[in-house]
Amino acid sequence: MVTRRGLVLGVVGATAVSGAARRVRAAAEHRWKWQSFWQPNTVNQLAFERFAARVKERSGGRIEIEALPVNAVVPPGEVLDAVRAGVLQGANGGTGYYVGKDPAFALLADLNCAWENPDQLIGWYYEGGGNALARELYARFGSYYLGPVLWGMESIPTKKPLRSIADFKGLKMRAPEGLGAAIWAKLGVGVITLPGTEVYTALERGRIEATDWGSIGMNDQLGYGKIAPFAIYPGIHSMPASDVTIKLDIWEKLPQDLKTILLEETVEFNRHSLEVNEKLDREMVAKRDPTTLIAWGPAERRELREVARTVWEEWGKKSPMAQKVYDSYLAYMKKTGLL
Repeated sequence: MVTRRGLVLGVVGATAVSGAARRVRAAAEHRWKWQSFWQPNTVNQLAFERFAARVKERSGGRIEIEALPVNAVVPPGEVLDAVRAGVLQGANGGTGYYVGKDPAFALLADLNCAWENPDQLIGWYYEGGGNALARELYARFGSYYLGPVLWGMESIPTKKPLRSIADFKGLKMRAPEGLGAAIWAKLGVGVITLPGTEVYTALERGRIEATDWGSIGMNDQLGYGKIAPFAIYPGIHSMPASDVTIKLDIWEKLPQDLKTILLEETVEFNRHSLEVNEKLDREMVAKRDPTTLIAWGPAERRELREVARTVWEEWGKKSPMAQKVYDSYLAYMKKTGLL
């Protein structure tokens, strides 16, 4: 299986392509505006800005990417259209925001309850055909898919311990619309859809008892752990993948050395994103009372995965492309023993 370390080692030899570029500064041949879906100064936006800086350095200044935060040019759901129109030249986008264009985007964004660690999902993208499928889908909307960027397994802050799927029945939980909400509904959860700005108040006032939000580090930074003290950790339900994309006709005209740099730096972006988010998670976990952390065993995880699989199957039927993505996931998970 491909691992984050394996991917990094695999591209070391190719980095010599840009060795001369590091030593000789060239005038910028490509000046691009790219937008993320991250707030300014967050750990994930800073990782995006680092990606842009590394591309500039490795290309010897031939590529300059202005790494803009969420809403700088367009709302998150309009990023793919803005790239197609040339308003933006690329993005670190939220794949799930494009579900209205094709349900396959939901499966690419987050195959809920499928994975136990990031390397499993990275393996599907780089060994199981995921990148090829993503490139086929994004090309329909005028973008070239460079690769995924993950931030790790998400956690659920909750007011009571959730030790099995039976404990979810009757729980009032905030969840985004889509694949995840459908899975929770199968478990008997009273799903409530709220914007992010209302989650803290809803937890505080008891309107919800839990929330499907972010990693334990992100959640505790927002203060959710103070009012919903229990957390499933390590997480069980969500390991989202954002995308790194570039306008398709720009990609097609680039010389091979610059294509190589962009592909390699996408791999590094993913590795770094996971590293900094894992560090944040460890820092937040170290501050917690260990009795508030609920770890699920292999049997409980597999049981949840089997429930989720029925929802994946239903979602796969929503479009021909969604079916191709679902079938690919299923084959890879059977091959690697996850199903």
